[in-house]
Amino acid sequence: MTEKSNSKPIVVVKYGGNAMVSEDIQYDVLKNVCALKEKGYAVVIVHGGGPFIQETLDVAQIESEFIGGQRKTTPEALKYVEMALKGQVNGKVVNIINTLGYTAVGLSGRDGKIATAEKLYHEETVGDELKKISLGQVGKVKCIDTKLIYTLLENDFIPVITCIASDEKGNSYNINADLFAGSVAGHLKASVFGVLTDVDGLMEDIKNPDSLIKNLEMDKITTLLGQGVIIGGMIPKVDACKLAVETGAGKAVILNGKKPEQILALVDNDKQIGTTIKK
Repeated sequence: MTEKSNSKPIVVVKYGGNAMVSEDIQYDVLKNVCALKEKGYAVVIVHGGGPFIQETLDVAQIESEFIGGQRKTTPEALKYVEMALKGQVNGKVVNIINTLGYTAVGLSGRDGKIATAEKLYHEETVGDELKKISLGQVGKVKCIDTKLIYTLLENDFIPVITCIASDEKGNSYNINADLFAGSVAGHLKASVFGVLTDVDGLMEDIKNPDSLIKNLEMDKITTLLGQGVIIGGMIPKVDACKLAVETGAGKAVILNGKKPEQILALVDNDKQIGTTIKK
């Protein structure tokens, strides 16, 4: 499958949050994501696994330090991060999809050099000076190679990819799953990039569920950030949507993963769900 082929349109789904923790919701989410194949789409799933990482680090008695909202990851901690993401979460997602009658392949960004990473620093201004603070083995996507993903999609597999990748020297990094997924969606020229979260989308007022922003134009994102409308965990999700659309995805939608029945509406132009971001 290449970008110029007549193959099926692609949907990339970023899977995580409460939709991942509850076993019942987990099954229903994956059933609905896979059902997108019945509507003529090729499906790629990208996942993180924050709650499972924390649980694994707690068992290993490794304390987490957060800098600017990001978990500092030592080489020792990264072993357990990878254990949670690849060994626990990825394996379980693949297993559920297989039991649903589809065929999934579990991957990380390392496999087939899907993603090449580079080290990420936290930057903050102290006085007039910009300081770069190391986050340890935390990285960002430097480049994406879609060859392996296209090969799997052409052969009717569902790639399930977690957000671990290496740099050119073989150093391993944990990458924010939202931004990792946005990069993948953009480079695959996905028809739709769906980001599952635990609310109905981006709200003008987080305390008012009726303030859902149904359509968000790219040039309004900076304004909403400045106004404090896009805050906390919604920042990387909106950034990921922006990245996906800027690099080739048709549209991005932030939707509620606790309402799995909404997932099929990602490919239904007559139904409005969540917050849609497009050019």
